[in-house]
This record gives sequence, C-alpha cells and structure tokens, in this order.
Amino acid sequence: MMKVENLVGGWAGTVIVEDLSLEVRPGECVSVVGRNGVGKSTLLELIMGRASTYKGSVTIGGQDVTKDPAHARSWKGLGYVPQSREVFRSLSVREHFSIAVRPGTWTEERVLEVFPGLAARIDSSAGKLSGGEQQMLAIARCLLTNPRYILMDEPSEGLAPVVVDQLLEAMRVVVNSGDVALLLVEQRIDLAVEFGDRIIVMDRGRIVHQCLPDEVGSDYGEIAEMFGLVG
Repeated sequence: MMKVENLVGGWAGTVIVEDLSLEVRPGECVSVVGRNGVGKSTLLELIMGRASTYKGSVTIGGQDVTKDPAHARSWKGLGYVPQSREVFRSLSVREHFSIAVRPGTWTEERVLEVFPGLAARIDSSAGKLSGGEQQMLAIARCLLTNPRYILMDEPSEGLAPVVVDQLLEAMRVVVNSGDVALLLVEQRIDLAVEFGDRIIVMDRGRIVHQCLPDEVGSDYGEIAEMFGLVG
C-alpha cells in the first residue's frame, strides 16, 4: 500500500500539512475533500516529492521514498495529475504519449479507447487543445507510466458541465479497472462520494473527519460545517 505517516511539510519553511497520516490500499480510491486553502494540494505535492517534507514519512509498497525526488517516486509506481495539468504546450498528444509510456497494461491503444477524443487530436499540440482535452491528456499521460498509485488534484475544476461528464465517464473506467489506486482531491462532495471507497475531510492541514461514502448523508451537517457552509 501507499502509506503516509505523521507527515509535516509545506513550502519555504512554512508548515501547511501537519502531522497527517493516511494509507491507500491497492485498487482503492480515497477521496480528500475540504474548503480551499486547507492543504489538500500541498498534501499531494508532499507525497509526490515536490514540496518540502520536514517530518514524517511516505512509503510505496513498503519502500520508504521520503527522501526520493519526484522522478524516483514515479519509477517506484507513483503517478501525478496536478491541478494545473502541466502539459507541454509545444508537444503533440502523440509526443506526450511517447515520452511517458512504460511497459504495462496501459498502452496507447488502451488510453485512446478511454479518451477517444484524444485520438482525433493525436497530432495536435497541447497548446491548441481545450481545457477538457488537456485534462484528459494529463490523465492519459499519467496512465501510460503504468503507476500503481495515482495522485489526482481536482480534475473537474474549471471545466464545462458537458466536458466534466465526459471526463467522469473516463475516470469511472480507470477506477473500475482495478489496475491502479487513486488518491483523489476533489472540491465537489458528490464526485468524491461517487468515486471514493473512503472519504477524508481536511482542515488546517490535518485530517478532521473520515467516513465511508454511504455515511456522508448522516454526516452531512458535520461535513458542511467543516466546509464553512453552515454556522
């Protein structure tokens, strides 16, 4: 499993995530929710090795990767779809695939079956793609590295509803495949509940609540208060 223990970290000496522990089992999807600014994205950056860890540890399949740079964590089975997508605007979809692909069950043919819209844009540069297409490219590129665990940061943000529907249909295929585990940061509770096997609520850099998806209804008042929606 992927395991985070007593993690403390942030940026430039500032602590954003404080004494946080969680685990993601193989094939599982864990959804992380919380209001803006509570440290959700920083948590993913810490696990990926792109933010500064001050204390605690991150292990992947029993291997301690706490001191490893991001590229080494990638080779050990960790994939990342950042909130900003971070595609290379001058490279085509095909070129993105060619630099990412590693041996495994996720091949170019398979990702194009999941994201058929990319097949028609295979020779287009990423800079000419729509926001939704760039998000699909970012996920497809990640899958082609054949990770065991994927960190995904708010994939639906800023997209038109029809595009979100297309993206979610593709994500259902990925989640239901059982090939990868997913740590999903999502602002929308409905999406977090749909995909998550477990729901984690963050506030001020800590986990303040955990529940199963079918428990969210009974816990909604408490969760809404954590989001600042009531009170």
